[in-house]
Amino acid sequence: MTDAQPADERVLPSDLAMDAVTLRVGDLETMSGYYTGAFALEPLEERGTGRTVHRVLGRGTTPMLRLAHTPDLPAGDRRQAGLFHTAFLFDDAASLAATVYRAAQDSRGRFTGSADHLVSEAFYFTDPEGNGVELYTDRPREQWVRRGGQILMDTLRLDPNAYLRGHLTEADLAADRTARPRRSGRVGHVHLQVGDVSTARRFYVDALGFEATYTDVPGALFASAGGYHHHVAMNTWNSAGAGPRAAGLGLGEVAVTVPRRDDLDALTARLGAIGLPFADDGRSVTVDDPWGTQVTVSVPGTTVEELLDRLTA
Repeated sequence: MTDAQPADERVLPSDLAMDAVTLRVGDLETMSGYYTGAFALEPLEERGTGRTVHRVLGRGTTPMLRLAHTPDLPAGDRRQAGLFHTAFLFDDAASLAATVYRAAQDSRGRFTGSADHLVSEAFYFTDPEGNGVELYTDRPREQWVRRGGQILMDTLRLDPNAYLRGHLTEADLAADRTARPRRSGRVGHVHLQVGDVSTARRFYVDALGFEATYTDVPGALFASAGGYHHHVAMNTWNSAGAGPRAAGLGLGEVAVTVPRRDDLDALTARLGAIGLPFADDGRSVTVDDPWGTQVTVSVPGTTVEELLDRLTA
């Protein structure tokens, strides 16, 4: 006998994790070179499918990004629904500072700003094809301020040069150069552009099962599982009124890992109850959001081969 409480089948489990994000790219070598050079990711796997080449990048054995080479597609439109940024989470300030320093020197991308969000400290870049990237560390959870059922966030000034002076040493730079595959890193959250926040809430909160965490920013919604500040965010700052996405370069898939098959069963029950079509292959459930972004929720142990199989082009 145990005292464990049954899982709440209305929401995603507290111990979920964000998985590798998929980007459809026009220039595989430039994009792969940028992410390996700027962010110290390593190639983990590659496979060709027809005219499409899939390449998975990560740190250590953790996949963080999948590049799907689809050169025939048009460039994305910043006013469309899709990706605002992929956010890579680091365990400590030294790892973050070393990666920010590295990325800032790579002329293929562009540094776009930094911010203190109360719950985290973050630095922003744009990759060579216009996709946003965030690099960040979290503050300890006991320092997060909760009020009225929300986790308070803000966008305060964070001086990037002062941050680097305070957290970067020659030893950190040497470690970054020599221990790149062993440096920790993972996808912490994904921030999306959507056409309408209330529609996004019905899909990502009511159907998928994330819980809203912060709603006081005009035109935006932040949501998570397990009391995290956010695993997904949605905004209309560039994309208000956008309809379903046309085929194009940019975001291909948002992926989430849950611990148990029971968690997938609860998800399919929620999706079925509201009539949303989905695919279930036994290890993963795939569903499109209202703007055509593919979202896949999988159980652990997904191989790189299975990861490469999920997106066909």
